[in-house]
Amino acid sequence: MKIYISNYRNHWVSPYTILKAVCFWEKDEDVFYDHEHTGTGPYVKWVNRLSPICSMWMKLLDIVHPSINYVKIDRYDTWSMDHTLGAIALPMLKQLKESKHGAPFVDDKDVPKGLGLRSTEAPAKENEWDTDANHFKRWDWVIDEMIFAFEHKLNDSWEEAYKTGVSDIKSVACEWDENGKATMYQMVDGPNNTRKYDWKGIEKVQNRIQNGFCLFGKYYQNLWD
Repeated sequence: MKIYISNYRNHWVSPYTILKAVCFWEKDEDVFYDHEHTGTGPYVKWVNRLSPICSMWMKLLDIVHPSINYVKIDRYDTWSMDHTLGAIALPMLKQLKESKHGAPFVDDKDVPKGLGLRSTEAPAKENEWDTDANHFKRWDWVIDEMIFAFEHKLNDSWEEAYKTGVSDIKSVACEWDENGKATMYQMVDGPNNTRKYDWKGIEKVQNRIQNGFCLFGKYYQNLWD
């Protein structure tokens, strides 16, 4: 996989920006604008002359420095597509969490009760159109659950934390053919096997991972800053 995506590029330079820089002695910026649309302002003619030049300059820079949006997918990228996408999504989610400037509306049903996250658990709003005091808390919780899901998706050994003891499993023949050759085997515990699994704990984490992916899908269109 190869991905090249450039930053957002805006090559437009306003004629007003140029005039303000050149005519530095003008203290009132309103002098550059034709507010009444009479065409009689002192700089209206210069604005009209510079506008096509600015447009040509923008088109030239768009050609010389175009936006880059190149994605090449190799065949092996889809062998474990869920893992491949996770390696991309996880660092992006972490950066979004640190740099976000707002939050979308998160349904109360998508956050647990009793943690002070739901709108019904927030103090009364002063105005009906105000967001409740837990509005941003809900979004923080949702992003954290997405991050949790992808972190565990990329960590193939997370279940080890729910295992104790030593594994001693042996393969023992259980069926033979007419020549006495073993044809089937079964796995049995050896004398030193003390391995225990916290299946309830594993199931709880797996359910949380799945819920994180469901939240990722539901709020996918809100993953922007």
